[in-house]
Amino acid sequence: MLNEKRIREAEKNVKDYLEEGLLRKVEKPDKKILNIFLRNSDESLKLANKIFLEKSSWLWVIVISYYAMYYMANAVLYKYGYKVGSKIAHRVTADALIVLVRNKLKNVLLEEFEEAREEALEIARTKSNEIIESFDLERRKRSKFQYEMTEEIKMGKAKSSLERAKRFCFELRKLVEEA
Repeated sequence: MLNEKRIREAEKNVKDYLEEGLLRKVEKPDKKILNIFLRNSDESLKLANKIFLEKSSWLWVIVISYYAMYYMANAVLYKYGYKVGSKIAHRVTADALIVLVRNKLKNVLLEEFEEAREEALEIARTKSNEIIESFDLERRKRSKFQYEMTEEIKMGKAKSSLERAKRFCFELRKLVEEA
């Protein structure tokens, strides 16, 4: 779960990224660039699913699932007028999601649960935090995947990565497609 310390750290980092040009404001996002992010996300998700079903490489299911999330995250950031630079891009994306997208995602999820407003607020807060945190979890998993794990453990981790990526991309696509 995202905690207050992680949120404050991300807020400080995003301010620094904007000052240093690692994250920059885009006046008018180009639809072509947005569509490239979306296509890359869709392609990555399909490929991760294919590799999972073929049981050919648990490592690459995790890596490609993460990249499906990464491209979708960048699509949403770009839609909201932010472009991530090439230096420490994955960390910038993770922090920018927490600061710039988390609450917007919460609001979109709230609309879906309008009839149970009180209950939905807590569900949406928890769900939006989990979805945004899933990006950070996959980023870390991708970089720490250990080769001495048994095939069964690797398959389990690959499956959780693929499911997280599917959920993440599904939920964040709503933000890209909203008016």
